Amino acid sequence: MSPFKARKTGKSKTANIYDVAQRARVSVYTVSAVVNKNGQVSDRLRRRVEAAILELNYRPNLLARSLARRQSHTVGIIVPDIANPFFPLVVRGAEDVAQNAGYSILLCNSDNQREKEEQYLELLLSKRVDGILLTKTHGPFSQTQRRLISDAKVPLVLMMRTIPNFRSDAVVTDDLQGAFEAVSHLARLGYRRIGLVGGPLDVSNGRARWQGFRRALRSYKLSYDSNLVIEGDYRVESGYRAGLTLLPRLPDAVYVANYLMAAGWMKAAEEVGMRCPEDFGMVSFDDYPWLGCFHPRLTTVDLPKYEVGAEAMRLLLKRMNGASGRPVIKKLATHLIVRESCGFGLRMRKLGTRIELASGHPPSHAASASQSSGDRLSREENNLISRAKEPA
Repeated sequence: MSPFKARKTGKSKTANIYDVAQRARVSVYTVSAVVNKNGQVSDRLRRRVEAAILELNYRPNLLARSLARRQSHTVGIIVPDIANPFFPLVVRGAEDVAQNAGYSILLCNSDNQREKEEQYLELLLSKRVDGILLTKTHGPFSQTQRRLISDAKVPLVLMMRTIPNFRSDAVVTDDLQGAFEAVSHLARLGYRRIGLVGGPLDVSNGRARWQGFRRALRSYKLSYDSNLVIEGDYRVESGYRAGLTLLPRLPDAVYVANYLMAAGWMKAAEEVGMRCPEDFGMVSFDDYPWLGCFHPRLTTVDLPKYEVGAEAMRLLLKRMNGASGRPVIKKLATHLIVRESCGFGLRMRKLGTRIELASGHPPSHAASASQSSGDRLSREENNLISRAKEPA
């Protein structure tokens, strides 16, 4: 008689490991060895077990396997706003790397709420995920969150935002430099009253973008006017409210610290009857394929969204595989994309004249002269000048 008691199966009954063992006429241990791909099993027995698995449509109990191995092959990802088009591309990068390494992901949206973020951390840890990628909501970790992460001893990598007094690996974009380049571009075009619709200052990248704005103003000896600066929350409505507040104060240009707030700002401009770039220049933060279809086409600072997720997952996999050492902070470069909203085309004639006066070269040599003049033009700006001078 078999050492185990076979269980009867019916059409509504899900097959289990005992049913597979009975059908293949082997022990439960042999089925387990085939399913888990360990142990020495002859090819003949393996084929019998695999045939029984297919015939019974057997699915191993993943929870039981993860408990036995203390490894679930799942990674949790928590983002603050999945409706923000930035985060799906970050998640896609992380998922591609995870899938190639044999891991699945569990995606959670904290909705920028600390309480919801804390609940999802508890949920993911209770599901025994092997690691967590996190884009933090505003503010520091609570004591409860710190205790949860410390007690669970699960690797955690931060994405896009760092946390004060919390030592962890992180992958971020160089937001300070990106903001500096955005505002510097406006300054090089001759704008003097440059406003800011910034991100939340209790978020690390919101502070970095504000610092880049201030640094560019200082670099070009422009005045900082607090009446032209508003703190937003990275959502459309805050950009809209900022537009209704700042546009009547007549900034001649504005740097908007993310795409959603830029959309809100443009809605406000339309309502108050102001046009971009005729009435004000604008540079936004982050780029998407559809922005080239807008009117005007938006000048932006592109962020490597997919690479943020992919690099964060690679770093997490190393920690999950036992890599130790001090926390690693990876900072990815940004890229200025010049289109119409900054007013580059409208101001090109003025810009060429200014370079001529500074360098002694005629406007036809503006692109090459800019390298030796006091105007610090970017490579992309010089390329645009050169293309503009080509015959149609």
